[in-house]
Amino acid sequence: MFYHVLKYVLLGPLLRLVFRPRIEGLEHIPSSGPAIVAGNHLSFADHFLMPAILKRRITFLAKAEYFTGPGVKGRLTAAFFRSIGQIPVDRSGKEAGQAAIREGLGVLRKDELLGIYPEGTRSHDGRLYKGKVGVAVMALRAQAPVIPCAMIGTFEAQPPGRKLPRIHPVTIRFGKPLDFSRYAGMEGEKAVLRAITDEIMYAILSLSEQEYVDRYAAEVKAEESARKADAGRKFPRMPMS
Repeated sequence: MFYHVLKYVLLGPLLRLVFRPRIEGLEHIPSSGPAIVAGNHLSFADHFLMPAILKRRITFLAKAEYFTGPGVKGRLTAAFFRSIGQIPVDRSGKEAGQAAIREGLGVLRKDELLGIYPEGTRSHDGRLYKGKVGVAVMALRAQAPVIPCAMIGTFEAQPPGRKLPRIHPVTIRFGKPLDFSRYAGMEGEKAVLRAITDEIMYAILSLSEQEYVDRYAAEVKAEESARKADAGRKFPRMPMS
């Protein structure tokens, strides 16, 4: 209930009024049946803008940190994400990927739309990074089409670290559904999963026209954080006199 109140009464109209997003390819979203909407992930605002313009309800796999934050802010954030039906996924540990796949398949088995960011995390620099193969596993097991999606302008509107978005033109572009039925029963083949995932990422890239990096975003983020920490140890800030 809160999902529909938020979409049609509270947040949805506000987002459409403020950002006036340009929508392209909305006809590619099926009117019924299971489907995966796979998009690039540039901003926290992505979670709200895409659901605001889709006629069908879409459920995203959200990182567990949104549900476990400390203090009043953490509790409010967790309550918000739960109330709109988003699913927490623990991204740490060996079972993290399998847990995400199980949760995603549960959504698809109910003939609903599943939203997923194959990169696994927000882009910290606006580039598109290598996709993880979980999206391919779910597409094959659920026999569901994958609709590529490009969020354009949300990085400029609200880049990582910015609490409140700035007004900036936003385009949400959907591509033609990708059918992977030719690979039915091959979800155990690593080469097949990699090929499917790369095809999905190429479709997103064609829509978004981002610069592509053939590495996982989480790895690049970790390396950059380590370099900054190392630089901080070598050149500590001098105390103010």
